[in-house]
Formats: sequence, structure tokens, C-alpha cells
Amino acid sequence: MDRTHLLSDQDEAHPGPSCPAGSYADPNTVPNDGATAPPADAMPVVPGYESLGPNVIPPSDFGAAQPQAPSRAPERRFDIPAITEELAHEAFIKYASSKCCYSSKPAKEMVFTDLQSLNTYRVSCTIHTHHIQQYIAAMLSYNMDICFSEQYRLETFTESRTTEWDSEPYNGQVVDGFGVAPAPWSIPVPIPSLFQDCKKSVRVPHTSTVKGCHSCLNLGRSACSRCVNSGRTRCGSCSGMGRTSADQRCNMCQGSGMIRCHSCGGAGSITCKTCKGQGKLLCFIRLKITWKNNIYVAVIDKGSGFPVELLTQITGEKLLTDMAPVVYPVVTFPDSSVNATSESAVKEHLAQFATTCRILQQRQTIELIPITRVHYAWNEKTHIYFVYGTEHKVYTKDYPAKCCCCSIL
Repeated sequence: MDRTHLLSDQDEAHPGPSCPAGSYADPNTVPNDGATAPPADAMPVVPGYESLGPNVIPPSDFGAAQPQAPSRAPERRFDIPAITEELAHEAFIKYASSKCCYSSKPAKEMVFTDLQSLNTYRVSCTIHTHHIQQYIAAMLSYNMDICFSEQYRLETFTESRTTEWDSEPYNGQVVDGFGVAPAPWSIPVPIPSLFQDCKKSVRVPHTSTVKGCHSCLNLGRSACSRCVNSGRTRCGSCSGMGRTSADQRCNMCQGSGMIRCHSCGGAGSITCKTCKGQGKLLCFIRLKITWKNNIYVAVIDKGSGFPVELLTQITGEKLLTDMAPVVYPVVTFPDSSVNATSESAVKEHLAQFATTCRILQQRQTIELIPITRVHYAWNEKTHIYFVYGTEHKVYTKDYPAKCCCCSIL
């Protein structure tokens, strides 16, 4: 059984600013346009926010609800079509034609020897044995061998909150520093679309205060980092020598080896990036809310030979969906491995998120994904390819007529 954890709690990487070719990196540039807060030990203690940081633990009344055993699912008939030889042949020809180094001759001249249905389930919720029996009966009418491979998927949509001091330049705006600050989990923030990652931040009411800028010591200006407050930098034309390679006086610096600093214009100081020249900061506690869709996927393969990682690129027929604040594990699926995997996944997510986040919703789904293994003969040799998904995509690793420079992806 292959298991893949696809937790969506990895933040996307954001590369830093780069310099164009031939330019210099300005050391006075800061990564963020906004102000940064003074050191925490210089800030007042706000009741309820004595310890700022990540993963503010939600109160007990925000805990996840206990899952309820599902009632019997309503009866439903599933019409599951089997792929015909004509469709399998057409898909193979289309596949070969899409490869620049493949000859389409084997795809056009091949002779079918067998088609086997290897249908895959993305598993969720409750599905009853008679549904599988219906499917088997349908497949037998096409004289196809049957083997089952299940893919289980559990999504847990969580909300987490963190707190930190933040600031902005003080320009005389209203200071909200009176009153009792609400607790981090008492601040109402609308929940975005379910099962979609999202981030938002809000200012905590009644936590504002005015402080002198710690970056420039209330002056509004900071020493230029490029020229180290001198207003002049080494001449780039003569590398500070004052003379060129021909032993002539450098026209750029007039022989001094130094030129006016481009960053500060020769002043030796620049406008403070933190307070924007104001000398004061409006400080406040910022509440950051993160909504994440944490996904657990486990593929139970029956040795079909089909690469299970390709299943994420196709669609199938959605059979059942179970969604609740906390879902109940699958218990009636005919394959006991699916039931065990579901129970393990639900327990794992509850243990991982229930104590550090607020679980808003969970979802389990089942999709039937058609996979057909085709045995064919060409030039007195047998080969295999797969037709999978409702899109009739093709996978093969032993196409008989391709140039040596090609490899199957």
C-alpha cells in the first residue's frame, strides 16, 4: 500500500529582490515596505497577549466535534461503461501521434489480445457491497478480468491564529489604546471558501500605542549604508585609484578616486525606511489568520503495474462525498484495507490538528477511475499499455517503435 501525505502547510517560496545586470544592490533597501515593530521588550504588556507568537491555542469550546456514525447511504445505481476496443485503439493512435519520436505504425497495425479492467477508487464515506457487485456484473458482460485498487483522500480544513507586534509610521492618526483587548480567538473573522488556502491579518482592537522609531532613534533619518555616512563612495571607473589603465587622471572622479554616493545623493543619510521620516511609530498587535486545506492521500495498489502517481492528473466519476465538521471513518467498504486506512487517517488528522488549530470542516470522497490494461501483439511480440481516466489517456513504458533518444515520462 502506497501512502502519500500531501499536507498543504508548506508556504510557497518567495525569492528576494534581484538586481538587473550591471546594477548594484542598494543596501538601504529593506525587504518590506511597511514598518517593523520595536523590540518586544520595549512594548507594553497587554492583558491576554503576554506571550505573543505562533499557534495560539484555541479555547476548549472551539474544539472539534465528535464524529457521528453515518446512517445508511441511500440506494444509487451506477452505470459504469467499459472501454471498447475501438476507443482503446483510437486512444493509442492519438498517443503515438503526439510523440515526435514515435512511429504510429505499431499503434495502427497492432492486434488486440486482451483488455483488462483495473478500476481504481478514490475512497471516502460509506459505499455498500452491492455497488461493487453491480460493477462486477457489468464488467463480466465484457469478458474482462477485474482487479481493484483504491485511493483514499481525506481533507481537513483548519484555521490557525498567530499574534505579533507590528507598526506603521505615525502621522497623527487616531490611537486606539483604550479598553480591554479581545482574546485572539474572540475576534470575528469571516471564513473564506472551504478547502481553499487563504491568509488574512487584522489589527487587534485597543492595543495601539505610539513609540519613538527604534531604527533612527526618533530622528527620521538613518545613516546611508552604502557610503557609511560619508556621502562618497569609491569610483567604479578607476576602482578608486584616481587614474585609468593608461595612467591618466580619471575623468569620473577627477583623480580623487571617490564619487558622490548614488544612494543618498551625497548627504550621508537617507529617509528612515521604518518610520518614513516621521520619527515615530504607531505600534499595535497584529492577528494573523491562516486557513489551510490539509490533505491525506493513500493509494492501496493491487499490483496492477499502473503508476499510481498518474492518478492525480485524471478525473473519474464521483460516487460519494462525506463532509462534516469531523467525519466518521469509512467502515463498510468491501476492502478492509480501505476501512483501516480511513480510520488511521481520521485519527492522525485529529491528533495533528485538534489541539493546535480549529478544525472547520473535513471531507472524504470516492471517485471511480476507469483503468484498462490492453495486451496487444505487433511484429510477433506482445506489449502492454494502459488507457485510464475519463479522458482516455494512455500510459506505456515499452512502446515498440521509438528512437533511442526518447524516454517515457
